[in-house]
Amino acid sequence: MENFKTLVQQRRSHRKFSDRQVPGEDVQLILRAALMAPTSMARRNWQFAVVDNKQDLEKLADAKDTGAKFIKDAPLAIVVMCNPAENDCWVEDCSIAAISMQYQAEDLGLGSCWVQMRGRGLSDGHTANEVIHGILGLPEKLEVLCVLAIGYPAEDRKPREEGSLKWENVRIKSDD
Repeated sequence: MENFKTLVQQRRSHRKFSDRQVPGEDVQLILRAALMAPTSMARRNWQFAVVDNKQDLEKLADAKDTGAKFIKDAPLAIVVMCNPAENDCWVEDCSIAAISMQYQAEDLGLGSCWVQMRGRGLSDGHTANEVIHGILGLPEKLEVLCVLAIGYPAEDRKPREEGSLKWENVRIKSDD
């Protein structure tokens, strides 16, 4: 990307991906962006699980009843999590790390989509967190916030249009 203004305008959620694998060096850059993300009191205690195994991606796609099926077609997913007992700002810290990864992915020509897992689950009563723990064998103390599906976009999305910005939702207090 030429600059951050363009990057922000270009980044859109992608739910359809090509079969092309994400190179290891790009995965490392995406994770680097997360590890550099700011956190409350510099705790940096988020954790990330990289998933590129097709069977595990298919299982992650079934971690909640709706809104995750497209994970099975992504070549890569990153699970974003933290131990809430160690950080009362874990949701915020993990969110900042997740969007940092999404911007880095966009800068590399990759598409991504945030899949909300916290507070979601299956109609049988199992939470998405429980399901993901079962798939990946995660430590019990960790809570999953989201899964980022990442890959090369299978279709183009237009940049966000300036005219669609909701400036009416902004309040500015000035000394005037």
